Amino acid sequence: MLYLVGLGLGDAKDITVKGLEVVKQCSRVYLEAYTSILTVGKEALEEFYGKELILADRETVEQEADTILKDAHLCDVAFLVVGDPFGATTHSDLVLRAVKLGIPYRVIHNASILNAVGCCGLQLYNFGETVSIVFWTDTWKPESFFDKIAKNRRNGMHTLCLLDIKVKEQSLENLMRGKKIYEPPRYMTVNEAAGQLLAVIQSRRLKAEKPDITEDTVCVGLARVGAVDQTIATGTLQKMTTVELSGPLHSMIITGTLHPLEMDMLKLFATDDSVFEH
Repeated sequence: MLYLVGLGLGDAKDITVKGLEVVKQCSRVYLEAYTSILTVGKEALEEFYGKELILADRETVEQEADTILKDAHLCDVAFLVVGDPFGATTHSDLVLRAVKLGIPYRVIHNASILNAVGCCGLQLYNFGETVSIVFWTDTWKPESFFDKIAKNRRNGMHTLCLLDIKVKEQSLENLMRGKKIYEPPRYMTVNEAAGQLLAVIQSRRLKAEKPDITEDTVCVGLARVGAVDQTIATGTLQKMTTVELSGPLHSMIITGTLHPLEMDMLKLFATDDSVFEH
């Protein structure tokens, strides 16, 4: 049996009782290590679970899935995912591979950033399409995320922006030389995401467009949701470029039409009293 087990968002104790029982009974336990992170490391998880964990990076999961599924028709194998198992499309691929090989599977769900963002007071059913904001490079500056946010905003919907994570990534130079040398992990901050959004706004204005999002659009910055030191800040998009939220992981919300109750909740986290004047 293949078990996909959600770990929640905070630390080792966020796993469900059912999930922990599964981990303890499995012959092999893999820890997915590239779509998200917890506030504690692999060693803390191993100590709490009483089980050795095998790190599974992007390359392992996407190119060597057969290794994870090996003998899973004879013994129990667990695949641990921060948040909920289906928060990333990669994990659907693992299920499809298992089914193709005749391996039964079971999913143990847990909290995900997709529902935990309700902690800021915005109502979940008022969210539109979720977007990912990736790190720009000197030669690659995609803007498709901006158009999706604008569409949500025109429909009065909020947008959850998942910010880029770079783990075990190679530089272009090392990639071309075939050297398996990896860059240090990078986690996009709310400041960086807001900066890229503002750059798109300026670019659109130069094209005589009138963007649906401006410097004064109300946004919410979130850091380490689900952890003890979770941090939330409400402010304008301009303010998001300087707000201090400390360590990863960060997420950002671009608000749509605000219900009075949502506004009252957001005021609890306001960076200053002028946020809602516009």
